[in-house]
Amino acid sequence: MLAEIKGLNEECGVFGVWGHPDAAQLTYYGLHSLQHRGQEGTGIVVTDGKELKGVKGEGLVTEIFTADAMKELTGNGAIGHVRYATAGGGGYENVQPLLFHSQVGSLALAHNGNLVNVNSLKHQLESQGSIFQTSSDTEVLAHLMKRSGYSELKDQAKNALSMLKGAYAYLIMTETELLVALDPHGLRPLSLGCLGDAYVVASETCAFDVIGAEYIRDIHPGELLIINDNGLTSERFSVSSTKAICMMEYIYFSRPDSDIQGINVHTARKNLGKQLFKEAPIDADVVTGVPDSSISAAIGYAEASGIPYEMGLIKNRYVGRTFIQPSQALREQGVKMKLSPVRGVVEGKRVVMVDDSIVRGTTSRRIVNLLKDAGATEVHVVISSPPIKNPCFYGIDTATKEELIASDKSVEEIRELIGADSLTFLSVDGMVEAIGKKEENGTGGYCLGCFTGNYPTEIYPDTLQYYYQK
Repeated sequence: MLAEIKGLNEECGVFGVWGHPDAAQLTYYGLHSLQHRGQEGTGIVVTDGKELKGVKGEGLVTEIFTADAMKELTGNGAIGHVRYATAGGGGYENVQPLLFHSQVGSLALAHNGNLVNVNSLKHQLESQGSIFQTSSDTEVLAHLMKRSGYSELKDQAKNALSMLKGAYAYLIMTETELLVALDPHGLRPLSLGCLGDAYVVASETCAFDVIGAEYIRDIHPGELLIINDNGLTSERFSVSSTKAICMMEYIYFSRPDSDIQGINVHTARKNLGKQLFKEAPIDADVVTGVPDSSISAAIGYAEASGIPYEMGLIKNRYVGRTFIQPSQALREQGVKMKLSPVRGVVEGKRVVMVDDSIVRGTTSRRIVNLLKDAGATEVHVVISSPPIKNPCFYGIDTATKEELIASDKSVEEIRELIGADSLTFLSVDGMVEAIGKKEENGTGGYCLGCFTGNYPTEIYPDTLQYYYQK
C-alpha cells in the first residue's frame, strides 16, 4: 500500500481454534476476515496432538495459503496471525506465529500489540544468556516462559505475562493446549466464541460471522484462558483498576461489522458523525466520506444534518501492497491512484468531507485539492476524532511526535495547510459520549493517549526516545 495514502497503519490480528477437525481451514477464513489489520505477513500453526506444524510468509492470506500449503496443515487446534510490522520491523523471521522447538515440546506464539518495556526485558534476558532469533517483541514472552522455573505451561505463562508492560493479546499453543491472554488494561480487542463443541478466539467478532461461530464474550483484561480437550478454564494473571480499550479501534481499525465490548463499530462511527454535526453544523449541499473507515461517520453526519450523503470519492481497490512504486512525479500525486472524485456529485457543490483522522496532513490536502479540482465550490473538512497530538506506544503506527501535524500546529494552521474552507475536529468529550462507555465490574474506559497524552501504562525512557525524536 502506498505509504503516502495512509497516515495510520493497522496493528495485527490473531485467530485461534481448538477442538475442530478443520482447524486450519477455519483459521484461514478467520484470518481472511482480519486481513485489514495487517497485510505484510501471515502464518498458521496447527497441532494434531503430537506435533506443531506451521506455514508462514510475507504476503496476503490468499497468497501464502495455497491449496498445497493447506494440505500440510492438519489437526484439531490452530492459531493464526496477520501482521503489520510495528516493533521489530519486517522480514520473514518476524512473521508470526513464532514457532519454537525444544526437548520437552514445542510452543507457538501469536501476538497483537506492542510491549513498552521490551528493550529492558531483552537486555535482562540477553545478560542471562538468551539469544533472540527475531527482532520482534513477541519473542520475549517465550524466553520469559522458559526461564520462569515452573513446570506447568499456565504457570509459566502467568509468571511471564506479569512482567510485560504495554498492549498485548497473546495466543500460546503447545501440542495439547491453547492459552489466550489479554493485557491488564484490555488495550487490544479479543473475543471468545464457539462453533459446536470447538472454541474460537479472534481479534474481531467479524471473524466469527465468517465461519458461523457464536460469540460468547470478550476476553477480560488480565485474564488467562486455558483451552484443551477437557474444556475451558479461566484464571487471572493480573488485575487492573484501569480498563482502557484503544479508542482508535472504534474510529478507524476495526471492521464495521465487528462488535467491541458489546458496541457495534458501524453504529459507533455513525454516532461519531452525528456528534460531529452537533459540534460543527455546516450549511452545505452534500456530505461525503473518505473510503472506507469514514463512510459510517459521514452517513451519521448526513442523517443528523439532513444534508444528502453522496459517494463523492471512489476508492480504487486494485492499488495494494504489491503495487510497483511509481516515479517521484507520480508519487506526488499518489492519492489520485487511490481515490477518484465523482465530478457529477461534487461539481458546483458545497461539500462536507468527513474523515476519521489527520496524521501528517498530506493526504487531507491532496483530497481537498481533488474535490476542488472536480468543481467543488467549498470543501469543509470534519474529523470524527480529536487531533492526534501524541504517538501511540501500543502497536499503532502513528509516527513520531515530530511527524504529527497536530503536535505543534493549531486547527487554523492545519486548515490553511490542507486548503479547506473550514476544519473541525471532534472534541474528546464528544467522542467518548458518542461511543458510550461499556462498564464492567465497576471499571471501564478507553485509551486516549494519542489525543490527550495520558497513557494507561508507564512508558519507558528508551521507548520515549524513539517516538519523541527531534
